[in-house]
Amino acid sequence: MLFSILTIFPDFFSSPLQEGIVRKAQGEGKIEIGIHNIREYALDKHRMTDDRPFGGGEGMVMKPEPLAACMRAAIRPDCSRRVILLSPKGERFNQAQAERLAEYGQLVLICGRYEGVDERFRRLYVEEELSIGDYILTGGELAALVVIDAVSRLLPGVLGCSDSATNDSFSRGLLKHAQYTRPQIFEEMGVPEVLLSGDHAAIDRYRLVESVRLTLERRPELLASARFSPQEVKILRREGLYGRIEAMMRTQRAGGDAD
Repeated sequence: MLFSILTIFPDFFSSPLQEGIVRKAQGEGKIEIGIHNIREYALDKHRMTDDRPFGGGEGMVMKPEPLAACMRAAIRPDCSRRVILLSPKGERFNQAQAERLAEYGQLVLICGRYEGVDERFRRLYVEEELSIGDYILTGGELAALVVIDAVSRLLPGVLGCSDSATNDSFSRGLLKHAQYTRPQIFEEMGVPEVLLSGDHAAIDRYRLVESVRLTLERRPELLASARFSPQEVKILRREGLYGRIEAMMRTQRAGGDAD
């Protein structure tokens, strides 16, 4: 996959993209990241990429001409692609979004700044807007890094363990169970005995129950999209958890009907 980043601060990415899994994936040819400086496509001698908004108001607006020219230069014509504007007005980025975007050959990530981009550019060229949360950043650069990291790890061969991505939190509507490693005793606290038993079926049951318990406690709304096999339902009923899930779903449906 090719990630093409459009930004007015290209040096922002020099360190983050040279660390960890993303660096390794680039070195192995699993992903390619191109950084495109929007200022290089400005039309005036001062390389201005923003101007005051028509109608007055606070702040500055990113100009459409440099954005359009930079985007055209970044596009690779021989693959499927998605042009994305990182913006607080966008749809919330989540694991399902990452999985969907991992199917493309190129993601063009436009890092918004100031009060946003000219609406004409957005209408003509942007295929979707994404936000990483309900807060305001100084620009879309951090959001672009989040998208790259989340999508990259879903691509074949990027993670060392092929099951890591599919078993992550959010991948099936559940938070991941607690994890333990050596030493077996830490500050007088031990490891749950079932994890030391060697009984893999029992371990799987324990982890399912703990994932559901944790999700009910911290993010119950995620369970609306969770799916369980008949055997898992039996396990959760035995633990008294499935009844809590059903009650929560009834409450959510009643609230939706009331609206």
